[in-house]
Amino acid sequence: MTLRTGAPTWLFDLDNTLHNASPHIFPHINRSMTAYLERHLALTTEEANRLRMHYWQRYGATLLGLVKHHGTDPRHFLRETHRFERLHKMMVFDRALSNMLRRLPGRKIVFSNAPQEYAEAVLELMGIRRCFSGVAGIEQLHFHPKPGIRAYRTLLHDYRLDPRRCVMIEDTAANLRTARRLGMRTVLVGRGLGKPAYVDVKIASILDLRRASAALLA
Repeated sequence: MTLRTGAPTWLFDLDNTLHNASPHIFPHINRSMTAYLERHLALTTEEANRLRMHYWQRYGATLLGLVKHHGTDPRHFLRETHRFERLHKMMVFDRALSNMLRRLPGRKIVFSNAPQEYAEAVLELMGIRRCFSGVAGIEQLHFHPKPGIRAYRTLLHDYRLDPRRCVMIEDTAANLRTARRLGMRTVLVGRGLGKPAYVDVKIASILDLRRASAALLA
Protein backbone atom coordinates (compact mmCIF):
# COMPACT_ATOMS: atom_id res chain seq x y z
CA MET A 1 0.00 0.00 0.00
CA THR A 2 1.86 3.06 -1.24
CA LEU A 3 1.08 6.63 -2.27
CA ARG A 4 4.53 7.55 -3.51
CA THR A 5 3.59 8.14 -7.14
CA GLY A 6 1.24 11.06 -7.76
CA ALA A 7 -1.12 12.91 -5.45
CA PRO A 8 -3.75 10.96 -3.49
CA THR A 9 -7.47 11.55 -3.12
CA TRP A 10 -8.29 12.92 0.33
CA LEU A 11 -11.60 11.83 1.84
CA PHE A 12 -12.68 14.19 4.62
CA ASP A 13 -15.30 13.62 7.25
CA LEU A 14 -17.20 16.83 8.01
CA ASP A 15 -18.45 17.26 11.58
CA ASN A 16 -15.70 17.43 14.22
CA THR A 17 -13.10 16.93 11.52
CA LEU A 18 -13.30 20.03 9.32
CA HIS A 19 -15.15 22.05 11.98
CA ASN A 20 -16.17 21.69 15.62
CA ALA A 21 -19.81 20.64 15.79
CA SER A 22 -19.81 19.75 19.48
CA PRO A 23 -20.48 23.14 21.13
CA HIS A 24 -23.63 24.18 19.26
CA ILE A 25 -24.55 22.10 16.20
CA PHE A 26 -24.61 18.59 17.67
CA PRO A 27 -26.68 19.60 20.72
CA HIS A 28 -29.18 21.29 18.38
CA ILE A 29 -29.42 18.19 16.15
CA ASN A 30 -29.80 15.89 19.15
CA ARG A 31 -32.64 18.01 20.53
CA SER A 32 -34.30 18.07 17.11
CA MET A 33 -34.04 14.29 16.77
CA THR A 34 -35.47 13.72 20.23
CA ALA A 35 -38.36 16.08 19.45
CA TYR A 36 -38.96 14.26 16.16
CA LEU A 37 -39.25 10.91 17.96
CA GLU A 38 -41.59 12.46 20.53
CA ARG A 39 -43.93 13.78 17.82
CA HIS A 40 -43.94 10.85 15.44
CA LEU A 41 -43.72 7.93 17.87
CA ALA A 42 -45.81 9.45 20.68
CA LEU A 43 -43.01 9.16 23.25
CA THR A 44 -42.06 11.18 26.29
CA THR A 45 -38.88 13.24 26.07
CA GLU A 46 -37.02 10.70 28.20
CA GLU A 47 -38.24 7.76 26.11
CA ALA A 48 -37.41 9.53 22.86
CA ASN A 49 -33.92 10.46 23.99
CA ARG A 50 -33.24 6.90 25.15
CA LEU A 51 -34.46 5.43 21.86
CA ARG A 52 -32.43 7.95 19.85
CA MET A 53 -29.26 6.90 21.66
CA HIS A 54 -30.11 3.20 21.41
CA TYR A 55 -30.50 3.35 17.64
CA TRP A 56 -27.34 5.43 17.28
CA GLN A 57 -25.31 2.93 19.31
CA ARG A 58 -26.80 -0.14 17.59
CA TYR A 59 -26.85 1.02 13.97
CA GLY A 60 -24.35 3.88 13.84
CA ALA A 61 -27.16 6.32 13.04
CA THR A 62 -30.54 7.03 14.64
CA LEU A 63 -31.97 7.25 11.13
CA LEU A 64 -31.28 3.57 10.38
CA GLY A 65 -33.19 2.41 13.45
CA LEU A 66 -36.16 4.57 12.56
CA VAL A 67 -36.29 3.32 8.99
CA LYS A 68 -35.84 -0.32 10.01
CA HIS A 69 -38.31 -0.42 12.90
CA HIS A 70 -40.79 2.39 12.17
CA GLY A 71 -40.77 2.89 8.39
CA THR A 72 -39.65 6.51 8.78
CA ASP A 73 -39.14 8.48 5.56
CA PRO A 74 -35.40 9.27 5.72
CA ARG A 75 -35.66 12.49 3.71
CA HIS A 76 -38.41 13.82 5.96
CA PHE A 77 -36.41 12.93 9.07
CA LEU A 78 -33.26 14.65 7.81
CA ARG A 79 -35.16 17.74 6.68
CA GLU A 80 -36.93 18.12 10.02
CA THR A 81 -33.89 17.46 12.22
CA HIS A 82 -31.38 19.64 10.36
CA ARG A 83 -33.21 22.95 10.38
CA PHE A 84 -30.96 25.85 11.41
CA GLU A 85 -32.24 29.41 11.59
CA ARG A 86 -28.77 30.78 12.37
CA LEU A 87 -26.25 28.18 11.31
CA HIS A 88 -23.59 30.84 10.80
CA LYS A 89 -23.83 31.74 14.49
CA MET A 90 -23.26 28.11 15.51
CA MET A 91 -20.14 27.49 13.45
CA VAL A 92 -16.80 26.91 15.18
CA PHE A 93 -13.84 26.51 12.82
CA ASP A 94 -10.34 27.77 12.08
CA ARG A 95 -10.08 30.27 9.24
CA ALA A 96 -6.60 29.00 8.42
CA LEU A 97 -8.23 25.81 7.13
CA SER A 98 -8.89 27.24 3.68
CA ASN A 99 -5.21 27.97 3.08
CA MET A 100 -4.15 24.54 4.32
CA LEU A 101 -6.59 22.78 1.98
CA ARG A 102 -5.48 24.82 -1.03
CA ARG A 103 -1.85 23.86 -0.37
CA LEU A 104 -2.63 20.16 0.04
CA PRO A 105 -1.92 18.40 -3.28
CA GLY A 106 -4.52 16.05 -4.67
CA ARG A 107 -8.26 15.68 -5.13
CA LYS A 108 -10.45 16.33 -2.09
CA ILE A 109 -13.93 14.92 -1.37
CA VAL A 110 -16.18 15.31 1.68
CA PHE A 111 -17.54 11.94 2.84
CA SER A 112 -20.17 12.51 5.53
CA ASN A 113 -23.10 10.85 7.27
CA ALA A 114 -24.76 14.28 7.33
CA PRO A 115 -27.46 15.33 4.84
CA GLN A 116 -26.24 16.90 1.61
CA GLU A 117 -27.87 20.31 2.06
CA TYR A 118 -26.42 20.73 5.55
CA ALA A 119 -22.94 19.64 4.43
CA GLU A 120 -22.96 22.07 1.52
CA ALA A 121 -24.14 24.92 3.78
CA VAL A 122 -21.39 24.26 6.34
CA LEU A 123 -18.68 24.21 3.68
CA GLU A 124 -19.97 27.45 2.15
CA LEU A 125 -20.02 29.18 5.52
CA MET A 126 -16.41 28.14 6.10
CA GLY A 127 -15.47 29.43 2.66
CA ILE A 128 -13.97 26.09 1.60
CA ARG A 129 -16.59 24.58 -0.72
CA ARG A 130 -14.40 25.30 -3.77
CA CYS A 131 -11.61 23.20 -2.28
CA PHE A 132 -13.63 20.02 -2.83
CA SER A 133 -14.38 18.29 -6.11
CA GLY A 134 -17.31 16.48 -4.50
CA VAL A 135 -19.51 16.32 -1.41
CA ALA A 136 -21.07 12.93 -0.59
CA GLY A 137 -23.85 13.24 1.96
CA ILE A 138 -25.99 10.45 3.37
CA GLU A 139 -28.46 10.67 0.48
CA GLN A 140 -25.72 9.93 -2.07
CA LEU A 141 -24.73 6.94 0.08
CA HIS A 142 -28.31 5.62 -0.26
CA PHE A 143 -28.82 6.25 3.49
CA HIS A 144 -26.15 3.70 4.47
CA PRO A 145 -23.86 5.56 6.90
CA LYS A 146 -20.26 4.98 7.87
CA PRO A 147 -18.81 2.74 9.22
CA GLY A 148 -20.90 0.32 7.16
CA ILE A 149 -18.89 -0.87 4.16
CA ARG A 150 -21.72 -0.15 1.72
CA ALA A 151 -21.19 3.58 2.19
CA TYR A 152 -17.51 3.30 1.24
CA ARG A 153 -18.18 1.08 -1.76
CA THR A 154 -20.82 3.51 -3.02
CA LEU A 155 -18.40 6.43 -2.71
CA LEU A 156 -15.57 4.54 -4.44
CA HIS A 157 -17.89 3.52 -7.27
CA ASP A 158 -19.50 6.92 -7.78
CA TYR A 159 -16.19 8.80 -7.86
CA ARG A 160 -14.24 6.01 -9.60
CA LEU A 161 -11.64 5.84 -6.85
CA ASP A 162 -8.93 3.30 -6.13
CA PRO A 163 -8.95 2.87 -2.33
CA ARG A 164 -5.18 2.31 -2.40
CA ARG A 165 -4.83 5.88 -3.66
CA CYS A 166 -7.09 7.37 -0.95
CA VAL A 167 -6.41 8.90 2.45
CA MET A 168 -9.36 9.11 4.84
CA ILE A 169 -9.43 11.77 7.56
CA GLU A 170 -11.84 11.23 10.45
CA ASP A 171 -12.51 12.06 14.10
CA THR A 172 -14.26 8.69 14.60
CA ALA A 173 -11.82 5.78 14.83
CA ALA A 174 -14.42 3.12 13.93
CA ASN A 175 -14.92 4.76 10.54
CA LEU A 176 -11.21 4.44 9.83
CA ARG A 177 -11.25 0.72 10.54
CA THR A 178 -13.48 0.15 7.51
CA ALA A 179 -11.31 2.45 5.40
CA ARG A 180 -8.22 0.44 6.27
CA ARG A 181 -9.98 -2.84 5.41
CA LEU A 182 -10.46 -1.44 1.90
CA GLY A 183 -6.80 -0.46 1.57
CA MET A 184 -6.93 3.27 2.36
CA ARG A 185 -4.44 5.22 4.42
CA THR A 186 -6.01 6.64 7.58
CA VAL A 187 -5.72 9.81 9.66
CA LEU A 188 -7.38 10.21 13.07
CA VAL A 189 -8.15 13.78 14.16
CA GLY A 190 -8.58 14.59 17.84
CA ARG A 191 -6.96 15.22 21.19
CA GLY A 192 -6.71 12.66 23.96
CA LEU A 193 -7.55 9.71 21.73
CA GLY A 194 -5.58 6.51 21.44
CA LYS A 195 -4.02 5.42 18.15
CA PRO A 196 -5.44 2.07 17.01
CA ALA A 197 -3.30 -0.18 14.83
CA TYR A 198 -5.41 0.63 11.75
CA VAL A 199 -4.60 4.35 12.04
CA ASP A 200 -1.54 5.50 10.09
CA VAL A 201 -1.29 9.02 11.50
CA LYS A 202 -2.93 10.77 14.44
CA ILE A 203 -3.13 14.57 14.53
CA ALA A 204 -4.53 16.92 17.15
CA SER A 205 -6.02 19.36 14.63
CA ILE A 206 -7.01 19.26 10.98
CA LEU A 207 -4.53 22.09 10.47
CA ASP A 208 -1.74 19.59 11.16
CA LEU A 209 -2.68 17.50 8.13
CA ARG A 210 -0.35 19.05 5.58
CA ARG A 211 2.64 18.69 7.87
CA ALA A 212 1.69 15.09 8.62
CA SER A 213 1.11 14.27 4.95
CA ALA A 214 4.83 13.61 4.41
CA ALA A 215 4.57 10.46 6.52
CA LEU A 216 1.51 9.31 4.54
CA LEU A 217 3.08 9.86 1.15
CA ALA A 218 6.45 8.31 1.98
